[in-house]
Amino acid sequence: MRRVAGRTRRGAFTVALSVLTVCGLTLSATAAGAAPASPGDPDGPSVPAPTAGSSTPALPGTVTSGRYVVALAKAPVATYTGGEQDIPATKPQPGAKVDVTAENAQRYSAVLNTEHQEVAASVGAAPEKSYTTAFNGFAADLTGEQVAALQKDPAVVSVTKDTLRVTTDDHRSTDFLKLSGSTGLWSTLGGPNQAGKGVVIGVIDTGIWPENPSFKGDALGTAPDANNPYKAYRQGDTIIAKKVNGGTFTGTCQTGEQFSASLCNTKIISARYFGDAYLGSKTPLADFKSPRDGAGHGSHTAGTAAGNNDVYVGAQSGRISGVAPGASIAVYKALWEAKDPTLSGGFTSDLVAAIDQAVADGVDVINYSVGAPTESPATDPVALAFLSAASAGIFVSASAGNSGAGASTLDNTQPWVTTVAASTVQRYEAKAKLGNGVTYTGVSTTVGATVGPKPFVAAQNSAVSGTPTDAAARCYTGVLDPAKVAGKIVQCDRGGNARLEKSAEVKRAGGVGMVLTDLQDLGPIGDSHSVPSIEIDIPDGQKVKDYALTSAATATLVPSSSSTIPYPQIIGFSSRGPALATNQDVLKPDLAAPGVDILAAVAPPSNDGKSFARYSGTSMAAPHVAGLAAIIRAKNPTWSPMAVKSALMTTATDTKTRTGAANTDVFAQGAGNANPSSMLSPGLVYDSSDNDWLAYLEGLGTNLGTGVTAKDPSDYNAPSFAVGQLAGSQTLTRTVTATTPGLYRATASVPGYTVKITPSILNFDTAGKSLSFTATFTRTTAPLSTYAMGSVTWQGAGKTVRAPVALRSTTVASTSNKVDITGSGSASWQVTSAFSGAFPITAYGLAPVNETPDEVSVTQSKQYAFTVPSGSHLARFQTVVAAAGADIDLYLYRKVDGKFQQVAASASGSANEKIELANPPAGDYVVAVLGYTDPPGQSSTPFILRSAIVTNEVGKGISVSPSNPNATAGQAFTVTATTTVPDPSKAYVGWVQYPDLTGTLVEVAKAG
Repeated sequence: MRRVAGRTRRGAFTVALSVLTVCGLTLSATAAGAAPASPGDPDGPSVPAPTAGSSTPALPGTVTSGRYVVALAKAPVATYTGGEQDIPATKPQPGAKVDVTAENAQRYSAVLNTEHQEVAASVGAAPEKSYTTAFNGFAADLTGEQVAALQKDPAVVSVTKDTLRVTTDDHRSTDFLKLSGSTGLWSTLGGPNQAGKGVVIGVIDTGIWPENPSFKGDALGTAPDANNPYKAYRQGDTIIAKKVNGGTFTGTCQTGEQFSASLCNTKIISARYFGDAYLGSKTPLADFKSPRDGAGHGSHTAGTAAGNNDVYVGAQSGRISGVAPGASIAVYKALWEAKDPTLSGGFTSDLVAAIDQAVADGVDVINYSVGAPTESPATDPVALAFLSAASAGIFVSASAGNSGAGASTLDNTQPWVTTVAASTVQRYEAKAKLGNGVTYTGVSTTVGATVGPKPFVAAQNSAVSGTPTDAAARCYTGVLDPAKVAGKIVQCDRGGNARLEKSAEVKRAGGVGMVLTDLQDLGPIGDSHSVPSIEIDIPDGQKVKDYALTSAATATLVPSSSSTIPYPQIIGFSSRGPALATNQDVLKPDLAAPGVDILAAVAPPSNDGKSFARYSGTSMAAPHVAGLAAIIRAKNPTWSPMAVKSALMTTATDTKTRTGAANTDVFAQGAGNANPSSMLSPGLVYDSSDNDWLAYLEGLGTNLGTGVTAKDPSDYNAPSFAVGQLAGSQTLTRTVTATTPGLYRATASVPGYTVKITPSILNFDTAGKSLSFTATFTRTTAPLSTYAMGSVTWQGAGKTVRAPVALRSTTVASTSNKVDITGSGSASWQVTSAFSGAFPITAYGLAPVNETPDEVSVTQSKQYAFTVPSGSHLARFQTVVAAAGADIDLYLYRKVDGKFQQVAASASGSANEKIELANPPAGDYVVAVLGYTDPPGQSSTPFILRSAIVTNEVGKGISVSPSNPNATAGQAFTVTATTTVPDPSKAYVGWVQYPDLTGTLVEVAKAG
């Protein structure tokens, strides 16, 4: 199930040291307490995080109930190019939508449905729902044994647990983006109502609140409007809209709870809901079984992307507009609001169904403000469905995630998706004048008049007796003591629970104001708080808290009309790259857009009766890009989705740091902040399509059986350059297509590298002409194992076309971090050295894999002690679980100065976890297995802990050839590992090590 950011990431827990005995690889187990939930900051003001310090919450069995989504290798209808039973191609021509009613589409869909039945039946299962338009696969309840069998079927690409996914949530962003005003972009298009006209934006989210003025439209007629060819009309239950690209959108207004067919209009031209899996889970709802929005998130994203122009919000905020007011909205509700907010979200199968329908309906743009705190693989069903959507000509804007500011925290990283980070606009500010004479400036939208001077107290010292310190400091609901708070301004720590819950708690206890202090880099937010509030950023947050902890402290909250905070900045919560699923060879995020304090439509029941509210998150940034894409498509209707993406990226501009300097961190901002004034005429575009994406997947090792030649992901034709392992020098190839003819000259700069562009001049005599070039990056002074960031820029015809670059230099680059061998056998791969000369390679092992059967229940942990000998090269631990619906986590601790410290964790949404530690320090370690969700109907989860340590021993059943080659810098050569196992019935692990101490893991499976 997916939420509006996956399951909350769990934190560490204290190891019960007294019961552990260090005993080499002899494993001993003991029960201990569960890990507390991580006090991560929630996305948006209405989604709380778990209570810090509490036991890990056990999700109900319905979250991981044994329902899986099975992806099959054959192309879906949207991308099928012929060859199956003499059925002609069903992939639409450029500009056309998929015609699922056509005879060929019906015939091919029947072929796919038959295969679904056969594949499922081969393991004794039956499809519950089949998908054939944008995604070829089915959802079904499966046992662990059935999953294992399907994973071996060559017709199957992936088997993915149907998990919960979540929303990833110049004071006006449209002003900041220079869309409005007499010189803004809208004026050049004929006014705001022409921006995006003839384009349909599909919003996959929590639904819509149709009565909001942002979605007001005319009643649907029953015939086309001769004066407005793009105006939607109704024919029976079908809503039809002609599009600017010559295609036709067909939708419907699905009725349901508090949602009638009359609520669709010329703005909301379709509304559907998808909840087979979620509603089937019987999760108690705080929602409507209809397209009506029960959360507010979907209304907010729809209003941001395409809400009406000049909508009055109130005296303080004035009027607002969506980015593309002329565009139409199609609603696909696949995310649901639960009474328990931690269970809100949508299952993968429902989201795939929504994408499938959006492609069939013929939308032009999809906004997907959904994600997870860990990166989804390229074979994820949602990712594959979006590949087909892009192939059908649909631009997909997706949020990067709200798990920043750490590295590699983003999601939605597939190259056919545009991944959007969140940036700030001009902030509303206020000042906190403290009684010690110091004044601090912070972000506020609620200090409209002076408050104070008043007594200023720290929540940490103002809670009812017995309240845990963290809960008190963070102003959890019900913790503050009115006798200590009434009439005072309260200091609360950010984190742990929803920001709005903090001010609501202050108000409940009688407080008259709040100062919210950031103690880590999250980025201040101007929420609509219950009492006048200011949020103070780091490092000042700690200083304010320290003063509040003193006796007789006072504070005054003062409104400010000035703005001193540089903008746009990448907000702290915005997820960062590099993307691990691409082997760090595709740069993500792609670009940034406003995502902080965005005022837009919401659902009143879940927003204190308000029709508009300020939300923050990459969920808010993605619809800005969706709206901009709609504007581009209305102006250039024949452009492909990747041409649109390229135009947005290559015209983007740098964001700023806290000091106001240019931000050059491409893993935070991608290509930079969206710049609408240049996007309609970028000069050159880096385009790509189906075969490029399939070659990219093959390059990642995904065998789709398409016959497309694999391509190094670094060579994918992206409007960016990324190499995760650059050994000395590497040459990448790109092709650009002119939108404006002329002579273009290249410049490039990456600190610590020389960059050679060949040819350095490209001459385009006509628009539409494509030319290729190479970029050779050669390391000079760049530090090893550290990213260097820069750009490759083409200038000509009055255009500047800039692509970001991220390079990580290594001594050795290997095409395989892991190879698989069954029993005695061999495997080969390519290695490149950054230097010339002797290149010694050593094979260590084989180490036998020890298997320890055990079981663990929810909130319980089992712990295993062992010692890593000096000189070891690899420690590997893995849990293997056969039961469907289980979820356990794996943690690794090392004893340092008498205390155990966490050094690694594997805490995904499944039960099969793995930790691999290369060149581990010698010492005492503990592996802890934590129960999170038991299989349905069971009180514990049986598992096998597989452990192996590759020590400094050589010649124990593994050899490598060549063992001491004479390498030439930058030239790849072949390495072959050969295994001779002493016992074919056992599994082993080996390690092939290179001169820089990196290596390739050799996993040897049982042969019998």
